[in-house]
Amino acid sequence: MIHRKSNGVFIIAATPFTDDGALDLQSADRMVDFYLEMGVSGMTILGIMGEAPKLTSEESFTFARHILDRVDGRVPVVVGVSGPGLDNMARLTGEVMSAGAAGVMVAPMPSLNTDMKQKGYFAQVCKALGPDVPICLQDYPQTTGVNFSLETLLEIFAAHEQIVMLKHEDWPGLTKLSRIREATRQGAGRLSILTGNSALFLPQEMQRGADGAMTGFAYPEMMVQVVARHLAGDVDGAEDLFDAYLPMVRYEQQLGLGLAIRKEVLHRRGVLSSPKVRAPGPSLSALDKLELTRLTDRLEAKLAALT
Repeated sequence: MIHRKSNGVFIIAATPFTDDGALDLQSADRMVDFYLEMGVSGMTILGIMGEAPKLTSEESFTFARHILDRVDGRVPVVVGVSGPGLDNMARLTGEVMSAGAAGVMVAPMPSLNTDMKQKGYFAQVCKALGPDVPICLQDYPQTTGVNFSLETLLEIFAAHEQIVMLKHEDWPGLTKLSRIREATRQGAGRLSILTGNSALFLPQEMQRGADGAMTGFAYPEMMVQVVARHLAGDVDGAEDLFDAYLPMVRYEQQLGLGLAIRKEVLHRRGVLSSPKVRAPGPSLSALDKLELTRLTDRLEAKLAALT
């Protein structure tokens, strides 16, 4: 189970599709093996970048169960269960927890525009899912439109012991991260803080007290090594490595196109049979692909120079 001291890199996994848009479970097997080989500490599936809203309920559970079977307990797997209905959320949670999930991730509904609504919603979520289900709360206002104040988040964490992890994706958010870390550093109130935003600010977030990352990137080995170096005290070495990958991180961060870029790179790396993004979704132009090739070549040259 995820817990208040969980750390490392929980990779946000893509959902592989065939060229015609069907679930590609063979690619899913390769993807799991690839992520484990790269040294991830955990995986998160059915997140926003996992195209969860484009899956049917049956597809969601089929994919989750397949990933859980393939992982077979080697690392914890968190499953995104966010949705408009608490009954459906509870049903999916029960299914994935029974299948071996280590916890679930819940983002707020877009209508939660007051502190009172935010606190009330997560009280309802905790009651619906049950006290034995560890929860990762996703704070991602750029997508959800919900802005949590520091004080409201701390009240939610204090009121619900089963919320053991924060996926911090507010932007700008470094000061917020520092203040949450200071308030949840020790004792029973300690909280695991993993960060998102495609690792764009990962070195600074680690320096502000994050426990690691929960995000996607086509080169998960970079995040694994940056977090490991930082936790070992090699802050400059972590930042030097990150800097080599920064142009690729930035390119993949493009809003509306980033998932297509990530899937294209995973396809080129032999992980996914197809870079398909389910409709409606972005696709890369011929010029995009040429740019990506140039960035990849430059990255390989920079990495060779670092060794």
